[in-house]
Amino acid sequence: MNGFEKRADLIKKKIMKTTLDMLRTSDPKRIRIADISRMANVSQVTIYNYFGSKEALLREVFKNYMDKAVRDFEQYMNEGHSLKEKIEHILFLEKESYKDFPPGLIKQLLIEDYELTAYIEKQYKETTIPLTIRIIEEGKASGEIAQEVSIEHVLAFIQLYMNQYEALLEMAKQSADTEKFLEGMVHIFFYGVCGKP
Repeated sequence: MNGFEKRADLIKKKIMKTTLDMLRTSDPKRIRIADISRMANVSQVTIYNYFGSKEALLREVFKNYMDKAVRDFEQYMNEGHSLKEKIEHILFLEKESYKDFPPGLIKQLLIEDYELTAYIEKQYKETTIPLTIRIIEEGKASGEIAQEVSIEHVLAFIQLYMNQYEALLEMAKQSADTEKFLEGMVHIFFYGVCGKP
């Protein structure tokens, strides 16, 4: 990258970071380009030049966030962690992403943006499912998942958890110790309510 490109890239990243920070506390419908411009200390024209519209900016912020999360997780996957550590890491990432993009916010963004919906579906099919299958296969190969438990069983079980993850996080927040609550849920995920066999 030459000097101009580097400067342009820095400005783009600054605008996107500002937008992400604002999404943590504001409804996307209430965020205006003028607000982002003021907070990022750039002109509105600059934002329109880089992104074209508020909707395109929000889409870019979300996609960038998701791409980074996937890259980071793929790197974690290649570091030789146990199945339990991988599942705990997934729950940790879900908890962290919940702070930035609560499920209600994601639903709102997806309802209003078909391009973003298509992107999420593509990521799910091409990245999330293959990564999850890899985790399961590695767990079966290491003896951490019983041989009689199929990939379909584990995928269904994970889906049950993920469908209720928003409710689980709310319960965790209301408990005396959030971390201990989530640790207990990980234990139940692996060993059921009767403990480790």
